[in-house]
Amino acid sequence: MKPVTMYTTDACPFCLRAKALLSKRGIEYEEINLARDPDGRGELVARTGMFTFPQILIGEEPIGGFNELLAADREGRLTELLAA
Repeated sequence: MKPVTMYTTDACPFCLRAKALLSKRGIEYEEINLARDPDGRGELVARTGMFTFPQILIGEEPIGGFNELLAADREGRLTELLAA
């Protein structure tokens, strides 16, 4: 399974939903909370080209935020994206 990385910030309802969806599916992820790591914002932009939260990467591929994660899950593509 490819690793999942999620860039989050505090008080972000979409971040909470994304974490809940991944947890419900039993998918482990690395959370990088940029409220606690302001220097990581440059890394976020470099890796994803985005500055909104959450930003989710599967392997090195940015898939977007919660709405994109939810769509991939509903369409059955999330399993494919995670496959090594």
